[in-house]
Amino acid sequence: MIGATAPTTGERASLLADADRAAMAAEAASGATIRPLDDMRDLAAVRALYERIWRTGATNPPVTADMLRALVQAGNQVSGAFDDRDGAPELVGACFGFFGPPASRNLHSHIAGTTPRARGRHLGFALKLHQRAWALHRDADTITWTYDPLIRRNAHFNLGKLAASVDTYLPRLYGALDDRINGGDETDRILVRWELGALRTLAAVEHRPFAVDAARARAEGAAVALRPDDSDAPSLAAPDADTVLIGVPADIEGMRETDPRRAADWRLALRDVMGELLADGATVRGFDRTGWYIIDRQERP
Repeated sequence: MIGATAPTTGERASLLADADRAAMAAEAASGATIRPLDDMRDLAAVRALYERIWRTGATNPPVTADMLRALVQAGNQVSGAFDDRDGAPELVGACFGFFGPPASRNLHSHIAGTTPRARGRHLGFALKLHQRAWALHRDADTITWTYDPLIRRNAHFNLGKLAASVDTYLPRLYGALDDRINGGDETDRILVRWELGALRTLAAVEHRPFAVDAARARAEGAAVALRPDDSDAPSLAAPDADTVLIGVPADIEGMRETDPRRAADWRLALRDVMGELLADGATVRGFDRTGWYIIDRQERP
């Protein structure tokens, strides 16, 4: 395990071998072929893929092929997942990241996405394990990325299935994004940190997610600070408890299309509660996939 002391050469070699094995197993289970990309035609396909996923249109792409090519040329990571079950290989997922300051030994994963065609095949998991192995082979110890804390499936995937930990709440990180996914909502994000050699990560890559139980936490004294009310609007409280629960709506993306005002209320409510807690030094214990963040104001024994 990578920790406060540097691993021995043998420990590092074992970690790399296990990372490669886990990545290959996840790739095989997804039924796709994942590989690094550097050809301009493939990189243009990544741009087009992201345009379809985020529904931005060609005039406002999340990234351009020439920028991806520059990142690859500088030693950064772009990978794609191809489905060739119907003959000609089709790009169905991609992710890319770039390194932080040299001393940090961190890869920042900027965008990862898969097409609806790939749903149910755990392709996102396979892409992240491929990215983890790639980063470990280049002496990185961590991968960071951001996600929208209002989207339940992303919270469960990042904090549970991958066992990443919450680092920081970042309000309005990307400014205004003109796409159909964000729907004009303010771009508050959570920065997560994936410790690539941590015990919880080693368990997660072997399909043992990091699970927390909101019902148990409540039985042990946790109090609700934010939850959806009967009309799915945010309901706030100010509990005096060491551990608080924050609930998020089941489908914030659908709400942005059908009731953008209510979706905006959720953004502000979560920023006020979760953002303030994290700014005051609280830690996110994890996310219960039924829709609850568990946050500890004090470090747990």
